[in-house]
Formats: sequence, C-alpha cells, structure tokens
Amino acid sequence: MPGASGRVPNVPPDLTATLAAALGRAPVPDEHLAIAVSGGPDSLALLTLAAAAFPGRITAVTVDHGLRAAAAAEAAAVAAGCRARGLPHVILRREGPPFTANVQAQARAARYALLADWCRHHGHGLLLTAHHADDQAETLLMRLARRSGGDGLAGIRAVRDLGGVLLVRPLLGARKAELVAIAMQAGWQAVDDPSNHDVRHDRTAVRALLAANPALDVAALSASAAHLAGETEALAWAADLAWGSRVTCADGALLIDGDGLPAALLHRLLARAVAQLSGRVPRGADVARLAQRLGDRQPGTLAGVRASPLLPGRGGPGIAPLWRLDAAPARRDGRKNG
Repeated sequence: MPGASGRVPNVPPDLTATLAAALGRAPVPDEHLAIAVSGGPDSLALLTLAAAAFPGRITAVTVDHGLRAAAAAEAAAVAAGCRARGLPHVILRREGPPFTANVQAQARAARYALLADWCRHHGHGLLLTAHHADDQAETLLMRLARRSGGDGLAGIRAVRDLGGVLLVRPLLGARKAELVAIAMQAGWQAVDDPSNHDVRHDRTAVRALLAANPALDVAALSASAAHLAGETEALAWAADLAWGSRVTCADGALLIDGDGLPAALLHRLLARAVAQLSGRVPRGADVARLAQRLGDRQPGTLAGVRASPLLPGRGGPGIAPLWRLDAAPARRDGRKNG
C-alpha cells in the first residue's frame, strides 16, 4: 500500500483496494458506509477518498462528547463543509454524566458505542475510521512499554466487529503526512484537537519520540504490528481447535488438559475458560499470573472464577497440566471474588 516505504507518495491510497484487502472481499454495490469524521485532517482525508470511491453510498458521522467547549463548533464546521460538498452528515451527541477517570478510554468507548448504534439503526454495515501507520507505530511502542503480549503488540486491527457493524481501518498502511496533504488539497479546514499535544498522555510522548528519532521507522514498526496481527490470528485459530479437544465440562466446571501445549496456547484456553465462567474478559497479565500459580500447583482466583490444579492422583504424576475451573464461592462479606 502507498506509504509502506516510509516516504509520502504522490499517489493517494486506493481506498477501494485497501478496503477490500482489509475486509477480505470487495464491498457489494449497495453496501452503505459510515465515515467517522472528527474534523481532524486524517478523518477528512478518509472522507475525501470515500466520497470519490463510493459516491452516493457514504454518510459522514461526527461525535460530540461535550468534553471541550469548542467541540460543538468543530462538529458544526464539519457539517458545513459536508453540506457545501453535497455529502450527508450527522452529528451524534453523547448524553450523560461527565467522565471522571481514564477520560480518553471512556470517550473512545462511548464514541464507538454511539457510532455502532447509529449504523445499526440506519443500515450502514461498515464503519470506517482513519487510523494510519503513524497511529499504529505509536500504539506498538506504547504497548511494548506496558509489557503487552502478542495480542497487544498486534496493535490496531484492520477489522473489528461492533455487534453486527464492521469497524474497518483501511488506511493503516498510509502515513499521516500523506493524509494531511489530501485534506489540504481538498480544501478542508481541519481542526487540531489540543489533546493531541497534552503531555499527560502517553501517546503524545511516544509521538515526540518518533519525531525525534528517525531510526524508529514508522513504516517498519507498522509492518511489524501487521505481522504480529497475522500470527495472533493463527494462534487464535489453533486455540479454537485446542478448545474442542482439550477442554471438557464436568458438573458445571471446566477441565483443561494442557499436556504438551505451549504456554501461549495454554494461556488462551485459560483466558477463554475464565471468560466463559465469569462473563468477563481477563487481562493477559492476570491470566499469566494465574497460570504461574497453577504451574506451581497453587490454586488461584480470577474474575470470580476459582482455578485449581488437580492432584497427581487424579491427573497422574508427571502429567502437566490438568486444571479445574469453576465459580468461586461467595465471600463472607458478600463481595465478589477476583
């Protein structure tokens, strides 16, 4: 895809081709697409490309979280720009109490929930966002610093299911500078979100690190994340096979036979078992700690699920590991375990 070499090409991305590559199929002729447009140059470039590639089939959607006083005016400016170009545009406003902690994560979750809900109610099966190679490189470095495992290091995924709506990022191979140029050439007046320069955010520091260190090649880092995403997909496929042959249900408990399985595959089975019993998806680091305890023949609890290594007399001496997971008994104080 354009931008893979690290330089900014003169030819813009072929959105039809990159979208098809991400989806694994070409969009069908009557398929409608929602384009998430914040008003920044990245999303305005995506909107420009989508309008050219899929005329009459797109709707620009802007979310106003109400987090900044200028947000309403910025959304209105995007609406005016779309109106001048004959492009359908919708503003979604979040209602509810203000976010109190981890504001960026909460705002991101609320944004996707609003966008997906609108898409479901208006027959738009595809939701496109303008995440690009620079975003991917930043994400990879941030997750390396947080000791993430394979799933985390796979970075931003090209496709994600939002409950019947596919979130697609067709520009992960494009560079930010390329998208800025497209937005400028199309005559858009882009907004600059001040949170992009807020030193309190990890991403701001990582962005500065990349800018100051040319040896940290954005295209190479983005490609590495893509390779890891492919390997993670293969591991998930293997875990599905292992689940069918290595996990059994007995009296409401799940038994995991991990004999001979590599640790990464065993951790996936353990995480899936915890999620199935608790309804909560556990963090990778917590799963690793639980696996370590079980490997040391110590019981543990995670997300309200009790995990126990079976005694040698049941699992067989020298046969490792055989684990049993079930709902943990309620605590005396009435609070949930884990």
